Amino acid sequence: MHSSITMSTSGPDMHTSAAATASTATTAPTPSAPDGIRHDWSRQEVEALFAQPFNDLLFQAQTVHRHYFDPNQVQVSTLLSIKTGACPEDCAYCPQSTRYDTGLEAEALMEVEKVLEQARAAAASGATRFCMGAAWRSPKQRDMPKVVAMVKGVRALGLESCMTLGMLTQEQAQELSAAGLDYYNHNLDTSPEFYGDVITTRTYQDRLETLDHVRAAGMKVCSGGIVGMGENQADRAGLLQQLANLPQHPESVPINMLVRVPGTPLAAEADLDPFEFIRTIAVARIMMPASHVRLSAGREEMNEQMHALAYFAGANSIFYGEKLLTTPNPQANSDMALFARLGIEPERRHVEKAPETPSPHFYDAAAN
Repeated sequence: MHSSITMSTSGPDMHTSAAATASTATTAPTPSAPDGIRHDWSRQEVEALFAQPFNDLLFQAQTVHRHYFDPNQVQVSTLLSIKTGACPEDCAYCPQSTRYDTGLEAEALMEVEKVLEQARAAAASGATRFCMGAAWRSPKQRDMPKVVAMVKGVRALGLESCMTLGMLTQEQAQELSAAGLDYYNHNLDTSPEFYGDVITTRTYQDRLETLDHVRAAGMKVCSGGIVGMGENQADRAGLLQQLANLPQHPESVPINMLVRVPGTPLAAEADLDPFEFIRTIAVARIMMPASHVRLSAGREEMNEQMHALAYFAGANSIFYGEKLLTTPNPQANSDMALFARLGIEPERRHVEKAPETPSPHFYDAAAN
């Protein structure tokens, strides 16, 4: 029933001529399966989507979006750092790595009740999903009882639960699933080709294997990447190809804009063209039509007009609150004020109680 995840091949040569790109752009591919869900995207097809005229791309993305979602609802989630800093990884974008002097003070794993206090505040302010992040390469077994208690407590509040704790073993994934964890986040970050320029302490296949363990345990997957790290458009296409060609699409696809933190290797990276960010959102929506596409890190640098374009391109999930793990995030009241001006409402979803003995299964995104 369960097939392991491996990297997609890059397909045709990425360096096609301008004329070839123009010709494919006029016949950009669309989801062709009966339910619109595909897992066989070639690199050439993805690049053709990116190459479309901007208005054509957004029209296609909005058309797909309306088929699967209410276009005037956005999922509102809150993210809490439950263990900060002192991470041994060397991710070049991350201020939580011990390898970089960013001035971030390490903090131990929070107490369960402190986490639940934050979850109650999130629920009171309109969040429907509560995400918890720990700066670990992978969780130690001694910390799992606390983590499990956090999951159970968040679920008891009627919130969807999500965690990102680094790499998981099969046994840890099963333990989190048994506790009722709804989503597990583990990003691919970028394309397989560019990945080694950003991270060397874990492989791309390591990340795919963690996603494999999460699926096998019956949890939903949250997986996306970061743009603006110096990659090119072909790399952004490669990231989305990897995600869309997984055995099942991630139910949640966070698209992060690089936050340049002083002290990290990417602190001086040039700004990404805002229209290229919107293109990435739109292509993600077309390729993974039943997934929530989330605006994540970097929103502090986006003006209201860019937010509105992102929502039109198919973004329908945000993290809100003044901090996103360890980087600034727009204030919650500014998000709600913009929602009101755009006629957008926070998405409301019923959260079922976790089964006492959950059985591993594949979650069907198209049925959600």
